[in-house]
Amino acid sequence: MSSGVFAEDARPGATQIVASYRVKFAGFHFGDVRLTMALKGSEYQMNGEGRFSVLGGLIYDWRGATASSGQVGQSGPKPSMYTLSYSGGDKHGDVRISFGGGAVQQVSISPKGHPNPRDILVTKQQLRGVLDPMTGAFLRSRPDLPDADLRVCKETMPVFDGERRFDIILTPKQRTKVENKTPNGYSGFAAVCRAKFVPISGYRADDSAIKYMSHTDEIEVWLVSSAHNSLLCAIPNFSADKLWIWLG
Repeated sequence: MSSGVFAEDARPGATQIVASYRVKFAGFHFGDVRLTMALKGSEYQMNGEGRFSVLGGLIYDWRGATASSGQVGQSGPKPSMYTLSYSGGDKHGDVRISFGGGAVQQVSISPKGHPNPRDILVTKQQLRGVLDPMTGAFLRSRPDLPDADLRVCKETMPVFDGERRFDIILTPKQRTKVENKTPNGYSGFAAVCRAKFVPISGYRADDSAIKYMSHTDEIEVWLVSSAHNSLLCAIPNFSADKLWIWLG
């Protein structure tokens, strides 16, 4: 995945960030993702939409829209609501997660699937202190450290997507310079973190996609400073010798 535009508009009392991503493999363009993030005071709102296709949609076409909202505390972002709507091939559905009191309060998935006895069950305790996928992927708390300090990479993010519970473990890799020639595009330094996917529950142990994601070492997260004093914004980066798209 290659990132395109990462632009920031810092106005009095509010910050808006727009990021566009292009999904490429072996020189071919497979899709686009656009993320809009608004930060005002202690509240944040994110909206994303994307499309992935093979041969212009003749073989496969997937579209989705997702949103997340919550507040930013001293310990980091705390989501209140997450939604996802998608359609692709013969699949379509909606996911809605509400948060409260530091835990998942309610999950709604449509259409409802049949429980698989081979799935590792998600426990109530595992749903405390978790983030939704959007918050986990794009927002980090900003410690009192210099820009692009690699110590920001020492973090574990607990994530729940409505079905699967997993951790994303960040470790330091390198510090790099980001140059963007687009108007208002971000230019500066980024802390590049290795991102390790660790499945916890809500999946089958023999799931091939889970196995691949948990063994690959080719996922990176680039953390850059935002105009919002308490947050870092993440630019996910994934380059591999195989194309894997995990879509619900």
